[in-house]
Amino acid sequence: MGKSYFIILVFASTLFLGSCAVGPDFKKPEYKTNAEYRNQGSSDSTIDIRWWNFYNDPILDTLIVRALKNNRDVLMAATRIEQAKSNLGFKRSDQFPHFDIGANVLYGNYANGQFTGNTPIGGWGITPQINWEIDFWGKYRRSTEAARADLVSSIHGMRSIQVSLIAEVANNYFLLLDYRQRLIIANKTFAARDSAENIIQARFDRGYAPEIDLNQAQIQTAISKASIPLYEREITFIENNLSILIGENPDTIITDKLLFNFPIPDSIPSGVPSLLLKRRPDILAAEADLHAQVARVGVAQAMRFPSFSISGAAGIGGSFSPVGFAWNIGASLFGPLFQFNKNKRRMEIEKFKAEEMAFKYEKTVLQAFKEVEDNLISIKKLKEELLARKDHMKAALNAEILAYERYNKGVTSYLEVLETQKQSFQAQLEYSRVYQELLSYYTLLYKSIGGGWLSPEEVKQAEDNNQLFEEYIIPFYDLPPKERRKALKEQKKKEKAEKKANKKKGKSK
Repeated sequence: MGKSYFIILVFASTLFLGSCAVGPDFKKPEYKTNAEYRNQGSSDSTIDIRWWNFYNDPILDTLIVRALKNNRDVLMAATRIEQAKSNLGFKRSDQFPHFDIGANVLYGNYANGQFTGNTPIGGWGITPQINWEIDFWGKYRRSTEAARADLVSSIHGMRSIQVSLIAEVANNYFLLLDYRQRLIIANKTFAARDSAENIIQARFDRGYAPEIDLNQAQIQTAISKASIPLYEREITFIENNLSILIGENPDTIITDKLLFNFPIPDSIPSGVPSLLLKRRPDILAAEADLHAQVARVGVAQAMRFPSFSISGAAGIGGSFSPVGFAWNIGASLFGPLFQFNKNKRRMEIEKFKAEEMAFKYEKTVLQAFKEVEDNLISIKKLKEELLARKDHMKAALNAEILAYERYNKGVTSYLEVLETQKQSFQAQLEYSRVYQELLSYYTLLYKSIGGGWLSPEEVKQAEDNNQLFEEYIIPFYDLPPKERRKALKEQKKKEKAEKKANKKKGKSK
C-alpha cells in the first residue's frame, strides 16, 4: 500500500502544481492613436480594394504573381514559418514524458568490476525507461508559449515581405515605364534638333546664318543624343532589377503599355489610425516578438526553482537461460543552491530584453504612422505639382514652336530658340518623372496601411496562413495553458468529426 500511496501522491502533486506557471502573463500593448491622420485621406473601406485592378494591366499582375512565387526572400520567409512550426512542436514535447529503451549483452569472466573466475558468464537485458520532468513552475509551458509567439511573428514577417515585394515590383515597373517614356522624349527631341541642325547647317553654308548659331544647334543636338544611351542604360538596370525581384535571370520586360496609360486615382484611401495597429504586418510581428520575450522571462524565472522528475524502468533479462523481470520507479529533486546570482542575472537579462522589445514595438508603430503621413502628403502635393508640370510642359512646347517661327522670320536670335528648346525638353522629362512618382506613392500608401492581396495564388497562400491563425493560434493565444490545452483537444475532436462527415458524404456520392 505504501508504494501505491507514493505513486498516487506524486501524480496528484503533478496535476496540482503543474497548473501554475511563474513569470508575467503577456498583455497586449496599448497604444494611443490620433482620431485621424494629419493629412487625412478618405476614411472609408476602400483601403481593402485591390488597387492593382484599377490599373488593369495583366503584365503588372503577372510580374507580381511571379515574384510572390519565385522571389527568394519570400521563399526564405516560408521556410522560417516551417522552422517555427517545427520549433513549436519541439518545445511542446518537453512538457511530456520521454520514453527510451536500452538493451545490453554481456559475456566474459569480468563483470561489475569483479573477476568471476575461469568460467565465463553471460547475461542480457532489455529495459524500457521513462523520464518526466514535472513542469511545476511552467518552464516548458512558457517556452512553448514563446515558440507559439515566434510562429505568429514568422507568419506576419512573411506577410510583411510580401506586401513590400508587391510595392517594390510595382514601383520598379512604373519606373521602367518612366524611363521608357523619357527615352521616347529624348529620341523625338534628338530627331527634331538634328533636323533643325541640318537646316541651320545649310543656312550657314549659304552665308545666311552665323557660325555661333550652328555651334549652338550642334550643342543641343549632342545633349539630346547623349541622353538616349543614358536612358537605355537605366532601362536595362530596371529590367535587371525586376528580373531579380521575380526570381529569374536578368531579361527584357515586355509590355505594350506606356506610363501615361495608367490613370491617377481620384481618392486617397487611408482608413483611421487605429486600424493600422491591426493591419500592418510588421506591427503585428513586433507584438508577437514582445509576447515571445515576455514568455522567456517566465522561463528564466522558473529556472530559479527546483526541478522535479519522475523516472521508472521495467524490463526483462538475466543469464542466457533463466529470464527475470525487474522494475523500479522513483522521483528526484534538483535545484540551484548557490551560483553567485547567475539565475537571478539570467532573469534580469530576459526582463531587459522584454523592455527592449516593448520599445521596438513602439518604434515600429511610430515608423508606420510616419510612413502613412509621408505618403499621404506626398500624394497630395504631387497631384498639385503634376498639374503645374502639365501646364509648364504645354507652355514650353508651344514656346519652342513660336520661338522657332520667330527665328525663321528674323524677329529674334537663335538664343531664344535654344532657351525654349531646353525648357521644353526639361519640362517633358519632369512631367514624366512626377507622373511616375505619383503612381509609385499610391503603391507605397497601400503598403504603409497594410496592403491587400493581389492574385488568386496569393489569396490562397494568405488563406493558408490565416487558417493556421484561426484554428491554432488566435482562439488559444490569450488563454491560460490549462484552458488552451482543453481548447486544442476540442478543436482536434471537431476536425476528426468533420473528416468523418466528409468521408461519409464522399461515399454516399
